[in-house]
This record gives sequence, C-alpha cells and structure tokens, in this order.
Amino acid sequence: MAIQKLLIANRGEIAVRIIRAAQELGIATVQVHSAADADSLAVKMADEAVNIGPPMASKSYLNIANILKAAADTGADAVHPGYGFLAENADFADAVEAAGLIWVGPKGSAIRVMGDKVAARVAAQSAGVPVVPGSDGRIDDPDQARALALKIGFPVMIKAAAGGGGRGIRIAQDIEEFDRLLPQASAEAKAAFGDGGLYMEKVIERARHIEVQILGDGTDVIHCFERECSLQRRRQKVWEEAPSAALPQAMRHQLCASAVALAKAVHYRGAGTLEYLYDDASGAFYFIEMNTRIQVEHPVTEMITGIDLVREMLRIAGGQPLRYTQADVRLNGHAIEVRICAEDPAQGFKPGPGTIATLKVPGGPGVRFDTLLYQGYTVPPFYDSLLGKLIVWDETRAQAIARMARALGELEVGGLPTTKPLHQALARDADVQAGQFHTRWLEPWLDQNADRLGEEIKTP
Repeated sequence: MAIQKLLIANRGEIAVRIIRAAQELGIATVQVHSAADADSLAVKMADEAVNIGPPMASKSYLNIANILKAAADTGADAVHPGYGFLAENADFADAVEAAGLIWVGPKGSAIRVMGDKVAARVAAQSAGVPVVPGSDGRIDDPDQARALALKIGFPVMIKAAAGGGGRGIRIAQDIEEFDRLLPQASAEAKAAFGDGGLYMEKVIERARHIEVQILGDGTDVIHCFERECSLQRRRQKVWEEAPSAALPQAMRHQLCASAVALAKAVHYRGAGTLEYLYDDASGAFYFIEMNTRIQVEHPVTEMITGIDLVREMLRIAGGQPLRYTQADVRLNGHAIEVRICAEDPAQGFKPGPGTIATLKVPGGPGVRFDTLLYQGYTVPPFYDSLLGKLIVWDETRAQAIARMARALGELEVGGLPTTKPLHQALARDADVQAGQFHTRWLEPWLDQNADRLGEEIKTP
C-alpha cells in the first residue's frame, strides 16, 4: 500500500533530502530528533517532530524502542532510515516490519547477507562476481587470522565484518604490523557496530574505487551506472563523480551487469550500492561490499540519469514495481559531488562545530547544494561533521570541474571552518583534472599541500 505518513529515523542533510522527496509524493513526515537537534532544519521542515532522547546517539538515533514508540504515537506507517545509524541494521528492519510498519529499504534477510561483508563475498562468488583474494569467511581467531595473512601475502587489509564507512579498517604492511593492528581493528569494529568480527583481503595497489547504483523491487533490478569515489582520506570519501573517467564502455557494461546479477540473486528491494576495486592497468575489477541503503553520494547518479532515487525508494516500499526498464536509464553528461564538512583542512582536519554566521548558497545551471544549514543554526558537536554536499552537472567532465570551481567560489559558510579550500585546490590540480588518481593518492597529496591549503583559507 502507498505510504501515508513517513518517519525519518535519521538527521542532517539526508533527513532534509528525504522530507523533500516525501513532500513531492504527498506523504506526511515525522522527524525524530535528539535534544541536540531540536532546532535542526529537518525538524523545521517536517510536519511533526518527536524528541527521542539526549544528544548521545546510542540513546536517541540508535534507540530502536524510542523510534518505534515515536512511530506509534504519531501514526506513522513507514520508516526511512537514511544512511548511517540504523540504516543497515537488519534487526531494526525486522522490528519495523514486526510493528506493522513499512520499511523503506531491503528486507532484513537481504541486509544480513549483503550488509555483512563476509556473507556478501560468498553471495558474490555464488553469482559469478570476482572478489578480492582474502578470507572466505568471518575470522574471530587471531591465530587463524595471522596464518591467513601470511598465506595471502602483504600488504593486507583488515576490515570489520559488519558495518561500513571505513570504520574498523587497518592496512598491515608486514606481520609485525599485523599483530599490532588486528586487536585495534576488532575493538573499533566492536565499538562502532557491536560486532568485533573481522575479515581480510589483499590490498590492490593503486586501485580505483568504483561503485554501481542499483534499484530493485524484490523481483527486477536495474543499474543506474557507476560512480567513482577514489579520492579518499582515511578511507572516507571526499570527492565523488559519475560516471568514472577510467572505465571503457565495454568494462562499464560488464561491471554494471555484475552488480545487477548479484542484486537479483538476493531479491534486492530498494536502492543499494555495490562497491568494487578497479585496476585500470590490468582492467580487472573485484567486488568488495554492498551498502544496503541510500549513499551519501547518490546525487551524482541522479544528476546523470534524471532519476530521483529517494522518491523511487518510497514508491517501491509502498508496493509499486520498478517504473524503469534498463533501456530507460540513459547516461547523460558528468556530475561531481564534494563534501563540505565542518573541519579545518589546514589543521589536520580538526573539527570545528559552531554557529552559522553567514550562508551564501551557489546557484546557476547544473548546481545543487544538499545541506542541513541555515543562517543562525548552531552545528552540534555530537555527530558527523558533514554540513552539506555541493553537486554540479555539465556536459563533460572538464566543464563539470570548471563549474565546481565556480560554485565553490560562490559558496560562503561563515562562522566555522570548512573543507571548501580543499576542494578548491583539488579542482585546480592537474592530476585531478586529468583523472589520474587512485584510492591512495589523496593522503600523500595532503601532506605535500598543507601549506597550500593554509594559503587557500586566507584567500578571500
């Protein structure tokens, strides 16, 4: 049945994004919030708002009982989890449906398979999708992990079996470093996801990070082409674009087809993203994980396809079949997204929450700014530092970079430091303009350009 009243179990810019999509479909909205977010833009925009706890996320945005009570008290009939927090928590998905509500996302069973890196790896192999050499299953025994690391060969990446977003990841260059990093990775995974289980994979040197956006209705699946997210700091994405400049057309078709095959194998429903490592020297690609939710960088896919992914999620969750065939999805132009965070790139990305003294949003053709900000808003110190996402589209990649540089010049966020100077410097970098980078390119660049970023900040 069609959704009548939607509860958004998230915060920040993604909550604002979901509210807008719901409004366009005539769906009433309920925004849950912590005490720290009482004055947030999402709270102001929603039809109703419910305080679900104190600032600490474990007592508010991660409190399943409080969220379900808010849904019952307001008469909401559906829940959208956004990204982060409980978005990939299969128990939460099950609890929502057990309460008689519509879950806007894949079934809990699909989240358990594809949201767990080890299970997803097995599913990929079963579907004939290549995976990075690594552990065939979850590893909880340190001695077993050590033996496997020696067998795989260094460097190896230690990763959390549950969750994502770069948490719980360590790269070991030799066995001594492996012995030191293994307990750290397990402890971080336990703290972030409540599960200290790990798995390992071989590090692919100079790999590019390519991900494929899919939409499914539980029966049929289509892809919406790929995004490249190779510019990363500490395995956190910084600059994302679609399509990838590195993929030949034949490889694009093969990569996207593999994503569709894997999503169909688990009867995927909703929006999801399958992530790959791509070696453009050899032309080989390897599946690494799936995000069973909407992604932070989904707007670049929307810009090149014209498909509103969040609106489609709501339609599918409400019982409608996919409205698009694969032939309907056309790739048009090039889009880039940069993450504007409350961090100082000249001071080691030190967080800087505070009050927004001034706000000037860029405009013009092909420019979009998804944000949680308004003038006078005080950014709380308790959550992710993401303030907004500046997205541009143009006919070619070179034109999109030029448009991004222009839009960044117009953007003003006064009262706290932001990562705007980083993106301005990247837009002028010759390697970035030529598309010559990989997942380990940005951090050495940051070390070499620290003074440059400082000067960028001083320049009006």
